[in-house]
Amino acid sequence: MDRNAEFRRWKAQCLTKADLSRKGSVDEDVVGLVQLLNGREQFFTTSSCAGRIILLDGGINGFEVQKQNCCWLLVTHKPCVKDDVMVALKKADGDAILKFEPLVLHVQCRQLQDAQLLHSVAMDSGFRNSGITVGKRGKTMLAVRSTHGLEVPLSQKGKLMVTEEYIDFLLKIANQKMEENKKRIERFYNCLQHALEKESVTTDSQPKEKFRAKNNSPHTHKKKRNPEKARGKYITEENDKGLENDDNDDPGIGATIFPEDY
Repeated sequence: MDRNAEFRRWKAQCLTKADLSRKGSVDEDVVGLVQLLNGREQFFTTSSCAGRIILLDGGINGFEVQKQNCCWLLVTHKPCVKDDVMVALKKADGDAILKFEPLVLHVQCRQLQDAQLLHSVAMDSGFRNSGITVGKRGKTMLAVRSTHGLEVPLSQKGKLMVTEEYIDFLLKIANQKMEENKKRIERFYNCLQHALEKESVTTDSQPKEKFRAKNNSPHTHKKKRNPEKARGKYITEENDKGLENDDNDDPGIGATIFPEDY
């Protein structure tokens, strides 16, 4: 099957299947970004979370909290207040942990150069833990992530280990990180929109530039050609083609590429 056709099939399957997340829909703060990506033929999103503050009860597993082995006491994608946390903590009978998790976005890309463009935009927007994964079947995935998370234990075996004043302090930090996360999402959206528009203009103008260069060639209107000059012209054109090939081989955008089982 043609690679582009296979990519279109993957995209159609992903965008038509049911949303199996806890919320069942795309988070409000990332809807515009998801729609922008899915509206382009070279991208589609496979999962997303706009960022959240959560309180987890990890049972008796200590600090190694895993989603499948813990109880979600509180989840919010908006700024959080101390009263909500204190009420939720009363339900904890294990090791409760307060976390802020920034944006996580997974995007499948048609080609590596598409992933590299998106990776560059993500990095410039502040998501500096982003990376590209190339799978065995040729699937190219970009994970958009950042490092400004927060994870703090609050209780052990149901006993609160910190003061309410400290919890209030933590929430101020978490809410500040939430606000910064939102700004980065907006920056990502605007930068991506600009990059895609610039890419479209560059692609559309390339054939015209080549046609104009051909018509403006100083040799076009000459009736007679000197063999030596003609040979020199041929060599020059070959060198130009070599430079064009070098540009195509080097996309000019750095990216960290991880294997599928990284």
